Amino acid sequence: MKVKKIDIGIKGLAESLKDFAATWKKSASGKKTRKDEGIYFDSIDSMRSVLTNNRLLILKTIRDRNPGSVYELAKMLERDLKNVNQDLKLLADIGLVTLEKTDADKKRVVPHVDYGKIMLEIPV
Repeated sequence: MKVKKIDIGIKGLAESLKDFAATWKKSASGKKTRKDEGIYFDSIDSMRSVLTNNRLLILKTIRDRNPGSVYELAKMLERDLKNVNQDLKLLADIGLVTLEKTDADKKRVVPHVDYGKIMLEIPV
């Protein structure tokens, strides 16, 4: 099985704008642009405020144990359901988790992690 990975990195505003301008220029001239999938933060501090130990444990638990619902995940983690829901919403908003409502029970939400590795890139 091929391991899908997500790149996470640190990029300042100037570098992000430079990348955007280069992509815009290529697109405007009709050239194909490469789709870079990744999540970038402006500093290590902002990254650590989002990727806390609890949130990283959520990702690992979903990947390793495949909970059938958010409630089941909270029980596995021995954490309060409200706090797990808040963390999952943030992780879903940045694209690290997908949340799927089941057909059988519209109130049940199943969390998914569709990758096996997070690659961290820190420029020096």
